[in-house]
Amino acid sequence: MKRLFIALLPFLLISCSASIKSSFTSQNKPLTIEDKVAFLDIQNKVPENAKKMGEAIYGDSGFSTNCDFNTNLISARNLARANGANIVKVIKKTTPDSWSSCYRITVEFYFYEGDVTQLPQYQLQIN
Repeated sequence: MKRLFIALLPFLLISCSASIKSSFTSQNKPLTIEDKVAFLDIQNKVPENAKKMGEAIYGDSGFSTNCDFNTNLISARNLARANGANIVKVIKKTTPDSWSSCYRITVEFYFYEGDVTQLPQYQLQIN
């Protein structure tokens, strides 16, 4: 019984997070933890000379528990850094409802040559 539990533990842990589907049309050198990544919410505009690199959809896996808006954005930031993007732009956002306790979001990833800290952007709420 203990071996069965240990064997199933990774699947149980994975199923507790949001489902993520991503695709990138281009990649840059990965960013470091010191490199800033801007979060642009729906109302924030992407700079004209930013280059689109890809997109991701964050959904509900059915057993998701760790899928609030900020947690999804932190995951998107990690995905952006791994692919060399420094802007995460939310293009669609569905709030939790009676069908799902998760935020479902669609984001686009961009690379911008300028200073992303100067862009009007969403500030993560860290609890």
